[in-house]
Amino acid sequence: MLQELAIKNFAIIHDLALSFDNGMTVLTGETGAGKSIIIDAVGLLAGGRASTDFIRHGENKCVLEGLFSLDKNAITFELLKEYDIDFEDQTVLIQRYIHRNGKNVCRINGRLVNIATLRLIGETMIDIHGQNEHQELMNPDRHIEMLDQFGDRELTQLLIAYQETFSDYQKAKKAYDKWQNSEQELAQRMDMLAYQTNDIELAELIIGEEEQLIEEKNLLVNYQRIVGALSISYDALQGEEGSGVDLIGTAMTEMSTIESLDDQYKQISETIANSYFQLQEAASDILKEMDQLAYDEERLNEIEKRLDFIQQLKRKYGESVSDIMDYYEKIMIELDQIQNREGHMNQLISQLGSLATILTDQGQALTAKRKQVAKLLEKEIHEQLKELYMEKVIFEVKFSTTSEADSMMNFRKDGQDTIEFYIATNPGEPLKPLAKVASGGELSRMMLAMKTIFSKSQGITSIIFDEVDTGVSGRVAQAIANKIYLVAVHSQVLCITHLPQVAAMADHHLFISKTQVEERTETHVTLLKQSEKIQEIARMLAGTEITKLTLKHGKELLDLAKTEKAKYALNDQ
Repeated sequence: MLQELAIKNFAIIHDLALSFDNGMTVLTGETGAGKSIIIDAVGLLAGGRASTDFIRHGENKCVLEGLFSLDKNAITFELLKEYDIDFEDQTVLIQRYIHRNGKNVCRINGRLVNIATLRLIGETMIDIHGQNEHQELMNPDRHIEMLDQFGDRELTQLLIAYQETFSDYQKAKKAYDKWQNSEQELAQRMDMLAYQTNDIELAELIIGEEEQLIEEKNLLVNYQRIVGALSISYDALQGEEGSGVDLIGTAMTEMSTIESLDDQYKQISETIANSYFQLQEAASDILKEMDQLAYDEERLNEIEKRLDFIQQLKRKYGESVSDIMDYYEKIMIELDQIQNREGHMNQLISQLGSLATILTDQGQALTAKRKQVAKLLEKEIHEQLKELYMEKVIFEVKFSTTSEADSMMNFRKDGQDTIEFYIATNPGEPLKPLAKVASGGELSRMMLAMKTIFSKSQGITSIIFDEVDTGVSGRVAQAIANKIYLVAVHSQVLCITHLPQVAAMADHHLFISKTQVEERTETHVTLLKQSEKIQEIARMLAGTEITKLTLKHGKELLDLAKTEKAKYALNDQ
């Protein structure tokens, strides 16, 4: 749910901080006070389209922040993991900054994200419905998704199995389409691959060769330094005059004459003796190295040419000899496939045929299950519409299923079905597409029916209704109020309303007002107490003049709402 909302320099709002609770919260107030502006701010936190027009006049940027607390199993957390966004304590902080220069900065838990990512994650937490915004119902492409959301675990598993096979099918089809290129393109590709394989083969590369050559080159390049160091070292150890080894030999001889007199002398004698023999061995090794050492300029040139050649191959085929060899193996496979194109194509066709058969079977099973679910949805929608005084409306889920012959090579990710919601609003009229024939009021009630059914399963934490009750009154208004409250039993609901019946059903009532401060308009929000709720509902009933009778009616509405809410509490237990 939305816990905290902070708005700064947004439209007529200068600086506003709000806290929200579970259940149903209504926002009421006079037109232009800023109710919809608050909802617009929440919509931007869910990834809505921004504009510099939102920035308060005279300011350089506006700042929006929303803190959400979610159930530990919320799908939002899966998306946060996917996009490597840290989270803890089951909370999500969304921040959005809109600058006058057009710059738009979005953060989720402190991590910078683009608008597309913000929208994808925001849609899992916030669902906004305005009086003219029934996108899901008005878009037939979303109807199949809505039906699947209503479905049970079996339908979900069938859909997952189908989509896994569909993914394999897509990969095979992509490979098949690749081999459908023109003969000329394949011939050109084959010539290039043949040249590259021959180029690498002639190089006769050996793993580790480059490192060995570099080591040998370093020895030849530093020949003079090496010879000098070896010569000086050997002279110091075994030179004709004052040889270091001879001097240590003298010390060793002298210490051996007294080592029996004291353990300390014996230890010193042994240390000198060990050093003497080690230095003799080192001098011998130096002499051997000097005898083997030779400067070969021709060999140095050969090494430099070979290293240069390897470097050229690395620029063309990989960053290392190992990468070049991996590339060679890869293009050899591709070259073999091109040279044996017909056999490879036949293999892909066979694979596509097998996957198409599996997809067809899985698609038919998915269709059969969807039709069962559709009947249950139709039944529940009719029950909800009856309670919304639309008992004469007929609702039906229409299926148009692709045949096996037509679907070959043209499978879709969501199955073989095209699904659209149809209604007949009056007795005797034929069923027609919902998006084309439903009026605004009918769409509002249809949407409420859907939300009442889906709110338990969709997992949306905050559902917002922005004046969806416009144009209704009387018993329909009370029915809509009841439905909105029923949605709030399973999800937090924020609702802008002009209907006193809806306001009376609220668990929390926010009154939005505006004042003049230093010739500027500012929005204020007040959480109403019980007595203030009566006053506000009386105003909604009467308009400008509040009388004792309207106050009495306001209190009566609140009492009736309390009774209604108690019924839902009992039913939910």
